[in-house]
Amino acid sequence: MTRFLGGARYPPAFWLLFWGTWISATGGSMVWPFLTLYLRQRLATPLTQITMLLTLNAVTGLVTTAIAGLVVDRFGRKGAMVIGLLGSGLVMLGMIPAASLAAWAALMALMGGLGPVYWVGGDAMVADLIEPSQRASAYALLRMIANLGVAVGPAIGGFIVSASYTLAFILGGLAQILFAALVLLRVRETRPSTPEGPRPLRRGEGYEIVLRDRLFLAFCGLYTLAGMAYALMMVLLPVYVKENYGVPERLYGFIMTTNAAMVVGLQYGITRLAGRFPTLSVVAVGALFYALGVGSVALGRSFPAFLFSMVLLTIGEMLMIPTATTLTANLAPPAARGRYMSAYGLTWGLGFRGGAGDRRAVARSGRAHGHLVGRGRDGPPGRAGIPLARAPIPTGLGPGRGAPVS
Repeated sequence: MTRFLGGARYPPAFWLLFWGTWISATGGSMVWPFLTLYLRQRLATPLTQITMLLTLNAVTGLVTTAIAGLVVDRFGRKGAMVIGLLGSGLVMLGMIPAASLAAWAALMALMGGLGPVYWVGGDAMVADLIEPSQRASAYALLRMIANLGVAVGPAIGGFIVSASYTLAFILGGLAQILFAALVLLRVRETRPSTPEGPRPLRRGEGYEIVLRDRLFLAFCGLYTLAGMAYALMMVLLPVYVKENYGVPERLYGFIMTTNAAMVVGLQYGITRLAGRFPTLSVVAVGALFYALGVGSVALGRSFPAFLFSMVLLTIGEMLMIPTATTLTANLAPPAARGRYMSAYGLTWGLGFRGGAGDRRAVARSGRAHGHLVGRGRDGPPGRAGIPLARAPIPTGLGPGRGAPVS
């Protein structure tokens, strides 16, 4: 393994997080891609109400992201991770008997709130465990294994839900609980200790320390814009290519598989190569590939062209995401890493919500093709279900792991 990693060595706790991330992402992804279908069958409710449940999940995630950093810096990384994972597992098990819209609203809100508690603590713990020169590669490895889980989970989950949704919820919940037990029993707390132990935060020890960091705030603003472009591509592309060019779901599925396969196979090597260059330059080049990927969709006419657009976008995300997480970790004072990771997570959440808002504006206009390239036929773009990009994020994922769609 060390030879594969180019001589890099990581502590045992990191490898536990590595394999635990795979367990969590695989288990969660056995459920989430099929959740919309399950809710339609279980609740017999209009799709608009299901969309409201997904929106509630996203909103609570944003709120908790803003709070999680304070909790992680105040009480520690390990406890937050255990609570997030254990709570998520119990919520998934609680989905089995849930049969009303009110019950599902509560469960979706809880799931949205618990995810950030885990990954803010996890990303801060990685920053604590890994020296600065190795952080980008460490975050790349976590992103690689999470994407492998997201690629494998739905393939397994498809067979399981065809037989029993209950079994899928059980396996998904147990995966989160298993990871929580591993963290509880095998990982030590890494939060920088203070002689007096936990104490109330003083003035300047909340998010003021983040708000005074002008470089980090500038980065967050620009990264939010990049996230909007990424979200617009992921949310709009499946509808756009089907309605305007007749690309069926099976071919679009190959486009998304290419995205995941590239991350699994190339992420670590690309991150090590990018480590030879200045961090902000790598982020800038990644943003350029985002622009090329999204912009090239306007020139596409066929499946190969749209596949190429996704390849460009994927190169951008492989450059940007681990590098951005590393930049956040390196800028953060050790005692404030949780708060910095929370702020970083908000950029991704706000960017994705902003990009989703762009999609709704296009849908309302009834001219998706015309908005992108200035020509084409009128008519509503249609809706082929809730894309995975809009589904709740498996607990093992987060900004440091990449987009949930990957």
